[in-house]
This record gives sequence, structure tokens and C-alpha cells, in this order.
Amino acid sequence: MLITTTNTIEGKKIVKYLGIVSGEAIMGANIIKDIFAGIRDIVGGRSATYEKELRNAKDLALNEMAQDAAMMGANAVIAVDLDYETVGQAGSMLMVSASGTAVVVED
Repeated sequence: MLITTTNTIEGKKIVKYLGIVSGEAIMGANIIKDIFAGIRDIVGGRSATYEKELRNAKDLALNEMAQDAAMMGANAVIAVDLDYETVGQAGSMLMVSASGTAVVVED
């Protein structure tokens, strides 16, 4: 499945638009990770723990979106948008949503 943030795919012709597809992933951040991330934030630097969680959530959301597109008969998703949010009490969970347009392209 070809996934792109652009509205077209260079060298490919879009022959059918199938509709909007999306995928979501919500990841909880446990208390131990929060404590170490808080310490990292106080002393400066990047929080590798949260970066890893965000990457995992992004991959899950994109995979879910691609599966949704495949079920519609698509072989590509164009105009993909990724959104990141914190949800839950005191922002205790990380949410990533991916959405785009499922299409059929010919080679």
C-alpha cells in the first residue's frame, strides 16, 4: 500500500477515488515512564520514552488506515494527515490519528 501526504502520485494515474479512510491509536503512558520523562524534562534533553510511544502510535494508526483502505479495494492512500493529541485525565494518554483518501492507481 502506497501512502503519501501529497494529493497526487508522480508517475501514477489515479483511476478511482474510494473515500476517506482513517486509523487511530491511543497509547497509555505508565507512571514510571512519566516520572523518568519528568526528570528528563527538568534537566533538559529529549524524552526518548515519549518519542518511542509516539512513533509506535503513529505506526499503528497508519497501519489501521491502510487496512481500512485495502478493505475498500484501494492500492494507495493520498493526502494523509497525522494529528497528535493528549487525552484522558491530565493528558495521561497519547492519541495519534491518521486520515487520507483511499484511491486506486494504475502503474
